[in-house]
Amino acid sequence: MTMHDPGPDSERSQRRPLSLGRFDESGANVIARRLRSWDWQWIIAIALCFAVLLFGLRQPLADWLWPQTRAERLRMQAERALAQGRLTAADGSGARELYAAALALDPDRANARAGLDRVGQAALAQARAAVARRQFARAHEALQLADELSVPRAQADALRERLRRAEAGSVGIDALLRMAASAHAAGKLEGSDGALPLYQRVLELEPDRIGALEGREDVLSDLLQRAHAQLAAGDAAGAAAVVRRVQAADAGHVELPDLLAALTRAAEDKRRQADRYLARKELDQALEAYEAALQVNPDDADALHGVHAVASAHAQRSDRFAADYRFSEAEAELVQARTIAGTSAAQVPAIAEAQQHLVRARQSQRQVAVPAPTASQRRRVAQLLADAAHAQARGDLITPPGDSAFDKLRAASAIAPQDPGVKAASARLAPVAMQCFNEALRGNRLVRAGACLDARRALEGETGAVRAGRRELAQRWIALGDQRLSAGEIAGAQAALQSARSLDTDAAGLAAFADRLRMAAGAADREDSY
Repeated sequence: MTMHDPGPDSERSQRRPLSLGRFDESGANVIARRLRSWDWQWIIAIALCFAVLLFGLRQPLADWLWPQTRAERLRMQAERALAQGRLTAADGSGARELYAAALALDPDRANARAGLDRVGQAALAQARAAVARRQFARAHEALQLADELSVPRAQADALRERLRRAEAGSVGIDALLRMAASAHAAGKLEGSDGALPLYQRVLELEPDRIGALEGREDVLSDLLQRAHAQLAAGDAAGAAAVVRRVQAADAGHVELPDLLAALTRAAEDKRRQADRYLARKELDQALEAYEAALQVNPDDADALHGVHAVASAHAQRSDRFAADYRFSEAEAELVQARTIAGTSAAQVPAIAEAQQHLVRARQSQRQVAVPAPTASQRRRVAQLLADAAHAQARGDLITPPGDSAFDKLRAASAIAPQDPGVKAASARLAPVAMQCFNEALRGNRLVRAGACLDARRALEGETGAVRAGRRELAQRWIALGDQRLSAGEIAGAQAALQSARSLDTDAAGLAAFADRLRMAAGAADREDSY
């Protein structure tokens, strides 16, 4: 074997890896140092970002972790407003509104209730100061605030008497009496510059002023004479309005009993006339006469029952139109019935029944118009019914969407609503939907309960049981919203309020809960704006 001299080139080639290794080692050290430097830079940058984020979110985090802190913060703001003398403010920044917002979030907060009591006492103090400075309008405003905050009645009455005496001393009583006598002579009995309000003003300042008492008596006699004339002309409602104003001024006026008896007879005549109109199915005239009787006596139960009877008659007309598939006329009569009944529509069962009849009539018309299913459609219906049965056996009543028993049955009903199998499956599924609703309600799973209730309504129609379920679910949403509000979760409380309203707009406690939520939300918005 021949040996070769490596030579200088060979030597350089052997040294090159060593040189490269040294370079790699030194380069790695540089890179490592840079990486370590970058690590610290990144750590510092991330820490700064986290600190800024934490500072910006400190309040929402505190509210989330300790919801009672929001109520406490409102109470402290109220304390500052009270110390500054800002007792009430339309924008919600007054002590009264802030204490009320704290109570809305936490009704058991005793220090907020005590704060409201202090606001009432501060209002009395402001009223006293205003009386001393003869700022009577300001004194009346402060006294009204004190009354609204339920200060001790004896304190408020004593200050009110002091205010009355101060006003009497500053107003020319004799001048007021002369103005009232002139207005009476000119026949101006009512209105801002009429004789009656002027005499009333004097009596507010000096309740025992003989001239004012006698003058008011004469004015009221003249007003009652006008009421007699209106009653004789057939305007019983106008006469009743005058009598109510006289009663407000002096309920013991000597001429009132005779006129009240005459009004009662007029109201009875109107009601009997309305009954005759109703018997002849002259509904517009009957309604007019019943309403005239109610204008004379708003507490006339017989007249109110007559109004409900007119509403029922319109609902029955709606039934007859719906039976003939005359849906526009049926809907118009139903709207008329609801309008007449107004807020007492729930006391007229015929309205709800007419609504159900209208829905069923429309369904019946659609079913009559649907052609008989084809062979392929019948096979599809059979498959859907089988799928519905399997889903029901799995317990998938309303979920998952599209594959639930309810969805499968609804698809089958859309193809062949008159199919005996579809009707049997609907009858079989209805009690299961009811059980689903009851179980979800017991478990306080309100969203699922709502879905089960929707299934019940589709299977049963708008029955009394479904309406009762809707009312009960609305109450649960209100209770949940109250819990969310007490925890400071405004968004959750608002979502619960919306769910309750969608179920029953007249639910018990709904209006009070909405008021509490509005105060708390307004306070939260003001805090965010600061």
